[in-house]
Amino acid sequence: MDTSAVRVINVLATNVWFGADRMHVQLSDGREVAIPLEWFPSLRNAAEEQRNKWRLIGHGVGIHWEELDEDISVEGLLRCA
Repeated sequence: MDTSAVRVINVLATNVWFGADRMHVQLSDGREVAIPLEWFPSLRNAAEEQRNKWRLIGHGVGIHWEELDEDISVEGLLRCA
């Protein structure tokens, strides 16, 4: 088996911001993903102040909102986007 073709890519979140109906996530490889807030009811229904109280977890492996008890992984976002 040729394992030289196997490559692990670790993409991390570096920043998060919100538009009127989307969450935008900047990734460490330069990409930006925009995800409909409709996919995350707790974020959709949250006040702007609550949405903006996020923190990166695992050095950017995921995003956490303490007040909303919400965690989203970058891997999960990339599967959806």
